[in-house]
Amino acid sequence: MNLQDFETQYRETMAETLNDLQTAVLLLAQVQQRISKIGSSVQNLSERVEEFIAHEKAE
Repeated sequence: MNLQDFETQYRETMAETLNDLQTAVLLLAQVQQRISKIGSSVQNLSERVEEFIAHEKAE
């Protein structure tokens, strides 16, 4: 393998790896957003259940 072939292979591999990294970072951001949304839903549901239980006990 000569220097030009090595350089071409290096640049192509580096570009592909950086694209994979960018994709992973974007997917991670989506997962973090989804986890936050799920956490809010669980908290909201928990509050509603607690309110319902308190209301039922008061009757």
